[in-house]
Amino acid sequence: MLSLSEDQASKIFQQMDDDEIMEISQTVAGLGKISPAVVERLFVDFAEQMSSTNVLIGTQDSTERLLSKAGLDQSRIENIMEEIRGPAGRTMWEKLGNVGEEVLAAFLQKEYPQTVSVVLSKISTDHAARVLALLPENFALEVIHRMLRMEAVQKDILDEVERTLRQEFMTNLAKTQRRDSHELIAEIFNSLDRAVETRFMEELEKSAPDAAEKIRSLMFTFEDLVNLDPASTQTLIRAADKDKLPIALKGATETLKDLFFSNMSERAAKIMKEDMAAMGPVRLKDVEEAQQYIVNVAKDLEARGEITIASGDAEDELIY
Repeated sequence: MLSLSEDQASKIFQQMDDDEIMEISQTVAGLGKISPAVVERLFVDFAEQMSSTNVLIGTQDSTERLLSKAGLDQSRIENIMEEIRGPAGRTMWEKLGNVGEEVLAAFLQKEYPQTVSVVLSKISTDHAARVLALLPENFALEVIHRMLRMEAVQKDILDEVERTLRQEFMTNLAKTQRRDSHELIAEIFNSLDRAVETRFMEELEKSAPDAAEKIRSLMFTFEDLVNLDPASTQTLIRAADKDKLPIALKGATETLKDLFFSNMSERAAKIMKEDMAAMGPVRLKDVEEAQQYIVNVAKDLEARGEITIASGDAEDELIY
């Protein structure tokens, strides 16, 4: 949709219902930067006989402009964008599953125990447990008693609870929720040229050492991949561009190289080592770009739940 003209996109949107527009819009808003090679490969995959030489950037702003050009009613656009800016999830219960337990508990303790019991019965049990632990003890016990006596919830009651959550909670959450500034800067630094990032970080360590420490802890680098478990490493190898990985590994530590090679077949590892040797010297900029690409692939896989990236802390240690 991003690569089509506004007129073409408009005609397609007009043939969709709200749920379809919502699903596509949520994806567009989270796309970020898309390389021309990926765009062209997608066109070929769908036999559209087209290619692109322009970088596409999907953001919430570009999504809203795209919907406006599609001729949708402004109130409809606002509802769609409100959903996008709020927690992810297609259903209300999926969205609640992505709301922090502190935020959800603070809202629910002002509701009727019966309403809370319905909500906790619809979200995942581990999330419900964390929320329940944060509620005032007497209130939490009342909710537990309601849940014990609760039978099948009638649809009209569920609809009313969903309506309350949407009107009184989700709308305000979407308007007031702001990203942590340290997290935002960490993501920006992750995408910077290594030399520029180092310079900024050194200056921050002088002027705001506490902020610099928090940003550094939130940053994810190529070398952090050393904490991947074998299954996650193999998944990453399969997902990564086969031309990018050897370039990225040219600048890696021996420990990280061994991690990747040990999770390949003997033949595949031998071929990659030969390819890396045949490359000769590689520009630092090319190595850093390839490493950032691998990091981005790893983040995407983690966001989809396909791999686990541990921080290396004792709490993240895996027990077999």
